[in-house]
Amino acid sequence: MGVTDIHGRRINYLRLSVTHRCNLRCQYCMPAEGVHKLQHSEILTYEELHRIARLAVSLGIEKIRITGGEPLIRKDLVGFLAELAAIDGLKELVLTTNGFFLRKLAPELRRAGVHRINVSLDSLKPETFASITRGGHLAKVLDGIEAAEEAGFPPAKINVVVVRGTNDGELLDFAALTVRRPHQVRFIEYMPTSLVPDWSSAFVSGQEIFERISQVYPLEPLESAQSAGPARLCRIPGGKGTLGIITPVSSHFCESCNRVRVTATGTIKGCLFDNSETDLKPYLEGSDSQLKAVLKRVIVSKPARHHLREPGSAITPFSMAQIGG
Repeated sequence: MGVTDIHGRRINYLRLSVTHRCNLRCQYCMPAEGVHKLQHSEILTYEELHRIARLAVSLGIEKIRITGGEPLIRKDLVGFLAELAAIDGLKELVLTTNGFFLRKLAPELRRAGVHRINVSLDSLKPETFASITRGGHLAKVLDGIEAAEEAGFPPAKINVVVVRGTNDGELLDFAALTVRRPHQVRFIEYMPTSLVPDWSSAFVSGQEIFERISQVYPLEPLESAQSAGPARLCRIPGGKGTLGIITPVSSHFCESCNRVRVTATGTIKGCLFDNSETDLKPYLEGSDSQLKAVLKRVIVSKPARHHLREPGSAITPFSMAQIGG
């Protein structure tokens, strides 16, 4: 069923980060030098993460997304995923990855019980991809997506963070991809997570994305499934895939947000852009009932909305890798 928060939203989705580290340095996600390296003791163990997940599911969480950093760089992740998949009451276990390690791990992930994979892919041009990721190899990601399909996964959802002057010239290329392939390409508005002073100059609204694509391709709206998340879905008639537009900034979907986030260091946030967070580590030393109570308290008191574009709003700078992308 899910816990209903004080604003009447049913919260049934947990984003669970397993690491803050990544093999890439995407410009919108983390500094060029990477994030501060934490001690092993500062990161939750798999046992602690599983306990949080199990109690969250007992509260009504039905979907868990594993995030990072890059989750596939954490040692022994596949065994942990198999344990999560076995939690009674969990309906959907999904993974967000940069795709670099899928060629090797996709069959194991499938056997472990992961239902679906999302891949972050911000350019279809090798040079642009290398620039955005500060050294990544596009061919390896595309090969990883193919490996996931070969392993039996549904067509990957492809996440594209649109940044003006960097990759917004590829909107039509990504749209054309959905004509040929059965992927869901999801365009995501650039979010000022690190509070870059001129972030607005890099921002492209979801409405502009829609209009620029529809000037070339006719787009027909689709009804979003409950598990589709915040994406506004559409398709090019006759295309094999679909397009999604996610607008966390210009037209926030807070009124229907159904998620909470737990970081790899054990803090839980009801909203990505809310400065308040609760450290779960002290409660991990107590009983299940104590930990479950604090999980429920955070869920029930989830903020009504963020205030990202409002005058005077103050958000503590962070990298997405630290919170869980």
